[in-house]
Amino acid sequence: MKSWMIRFLALCGLALIAACGSEQKAPAPKVEAGQGPALWRVERAGLDGWIFGTIHVLPEGVDWQTPTIKQAWKDADQLVLEAADLQDQQKTLSLFESMGRSPNLPALDARVPAGERPELDRIVKEGGTSAQALSGYESWAAAMLLSAASQESLNVSQANGVEPVLIAAFKGRPIGGLETVERQFGAFDGLPEAAQRKLLIQTIHEAKDMKALYNRILSAWAKGDMEAIAKEDQNGEQPDPVVEDAILTARNRDWVGAVDKLKGRPFIAVGAGHLTGKDNLIDLLKAKGYKVTRVQ
Repeated sequence: MKSWMIRFLALCGLALIAACGSEQKAPAPKVEAGQGPALWRVERAGLDGWIFGTIHVLPEGVDWQTPTIKQAWKDADQLVLEAADLQDQQKTLSLFESMGRSPNLPALDARVPAGERPELDRIVKEGGTSAQALSGYESWAAAMLLSAASQESLNVSQANGVEPVLIAAFKGRPIGGLETVERQFGAFDGLPEAAQRKLLIQTIHEAKDMKALYNRILSAWAKGDMEAIAKEDQNGEQPDPVVEDAILTARNRDWVGAVDKLKGRPFIAVGAGHLTGKDNLIDLLKAKGYKVTRVQ
């Protein structure tokens, strides 16, 4: 999977750590008539709602709000995000700092092979930081910050992402989450150091291809082409199975339990990366007996 970290940050959450944005404008993909980001109807006794695959960081001007999506959120009685408290930037950054830092860590460049150090230096310099400044962070947190630094060229922003639009649309109605920000960071923080370093090295190694990958993901997402998004999983270097299980699969399983507790007509919005690939949320819900139907 090429640039697993950018795929995760764009499609699976934690966007407030990534891609602070730029004054430059990147071209936005056009959403043709009859197309749009993937949306499913999900039903069981006591629940008749929707599951929407989001992308958390976007360039300005992506017109993703199709009539089908707008009608769904109009008919819904509540919004359910991955983590409702993710929109509290101060809380999110505070948690990141408290969970992502530890004393007496090895220097960052000592945690990566010698051959990756020139690229590490390039990323930190272009991102306006240094390897020394990042050495106080655990390897998973340093990987996130490096990914954020290397995303500067993408000209995307969380402010342009899907979640702020949804929150505004659901003003006056309940807004909840399938988990908490602490649970999201905890998935990384609980990884063994060997897995964290693999994630760090992969983030550095694949930073050069980040822009091309993001553009492919964005185009596929805007068309609702989940097969194209899934195909990225099959290309290039594969993520550590320990990382993938902790960050994606285990959380998807937990989310099934959270969905079990929902009633009424929820509009469930999670990163599109959770809705494709092995043990994705859609398949897990179907296996649990939910009726899940693609409507866009």
